Amino acid sequence: MSTRFQTKRVSLAMLLLVVGSVPLAQAQPSDGGDADGWRFQATPYVWMSGMDGQVRPFRNAPMANVDKSFSELMDSLDAAAFITGTARRGNFVLQADVSHASTSDSTPLPMGIAANVNVRQTSATVTAGYAWMTTERTGIDLMGGLRYWDINAAVNVAGVVSARSDSSFVDPIAAVRWRQSLAPRWSSVAYVDVGGFGVGSDATWQVLALANYQASDQLFLSMGYRHLRVDYRDRGKRLDLAMSGPMLGVTYRFGAGL
Repeated sequence: MSTRFQTKRVSLAMLLLVVGSVPLAQAQPSDGGDADGWRFQATPYVWMSGMDGQVRPFRNAPMANVDKSFSELMDSLDAAAFITGTARRGNFVLQADVSHASTSDSTPLPMGIAANVNVRQTSATVTAGYAWMTTERTGIDLMGGLRYWDINAAVNVAGVVSARSDSSFVDPIAAVRWRQSLAPRWSSVAYVDVGGFGVGSDATWQVLALANYQASDQLFLSMGYRHLRVDYRDRGKRLDLAMSGPMLGVTYRFGAGL
């Protein structure tokens, strides 16, 4: 199997797994409840992202150009789970996000053999911050934290070649989130973060805009759009990607502070 073929197949699988690694911004909290009590939120979500950029998954492999829609990336997905949680007490904000996904793909080659590609990704993000400005209708959060990535990819052609690429790194991130009440049941969220700074990746940044609808006292529905860019380089490997697409989420909130 050629090096170029390995690069393109592994690159496609790695790209799909990057999605979902940044937490979905939460809905506007209510004004009632105990001001000193904890407020919690849990949000499972999906991100229907397309991707474009360049990837070199192995040292000395050729650079692969990527331009894929969400439907194209879904073809190789085996399983995925994305969830974020938020805790607030007074002006203190704590947020965590965990994502896991795995893909497998098999492509026929000449002479009746097949190339099997398996990729597994896990990421975890933890941020903490301060509600710098909070009014009846507006809230601004300033946050900082860490994002951990673990990406494992394997290519196997029985009796011909077997190769593996493992990458783990941690990015420091700084974030700002603006929450605005629009109507009795509607609110909006704008979120920006930047990170990497050469510590894990060379650079990463994200922009997110959401509209939230309050379906009940404890349930919110969110929809919006997200753009994420990451540039990671390590010992010949390269991951330089832009990912954009609509997002959907459901938030359940609870706690004495509501």
